[in-house]
Amino acid sequence: MREVLMSPDAAGPALHYHMIRGGSEKRNITVWESGTVGGEYIKAYGHYHVDDLPETYWIIEGEGIVLLQKLVVENGVSEPDKVEEFKVLKVKAGDEVKIPARWGHLALNTGKTWFVTADDSPLEIGDSVSMPKHADYSMVQKMRGFAYYVVEKDGAPVLVANPLYKEVGTMNFSGLPLID
Repeated sequence: MREVLMSPDAAGPALHYHMIRGGSEKRNITVWESGTVGGEYIKAYGHYHVDDLPETYWIIEGEGIVLLQKLVVENGVSEPDKVEEFKVLKVKAGDEVKIPARWGHLALNTGKTWFVTADDSPLEIGDSVSMPKHADYSMVQKMRGFAYYVVEKDGAPVLVANPLYKEVGTMNFSGLPLID
């Protein structure tokens, strides 16, 4: 996780989340720890799908945020430091999130308890459990996370811009403030 954290040297838990992969016949289950690392909420690593695979998340317990971002594509190539559209979705138990194909996404826990989701992302035979073939983690790693980090300020989530991104187009922060 260090390579995608706003403060990679900050103290935090050894494991940020636990995932049970369901394969092609069951949903995946992910359980996030609560808390922060250097003020940043515990989050998943984040990735982009490399094909036209959409994904659905079902929020089972807790509350959190799902970040979505669509990269700019120039000459058929995704530009890792240019975001066409960025969205913040506040979620709680009972919510469903539809993730469009080719959008980057990650979820994070903003609550005081477990944050638990199920998803329908497939795991095929021969896939690495931590790095399935349909997902690209390298662009998120290269940019040290998404276009914005979600941090705790005065007990509530706020956004901090990731300075490695050159351009962010349309933004929907769902009411979260942006701070320096």
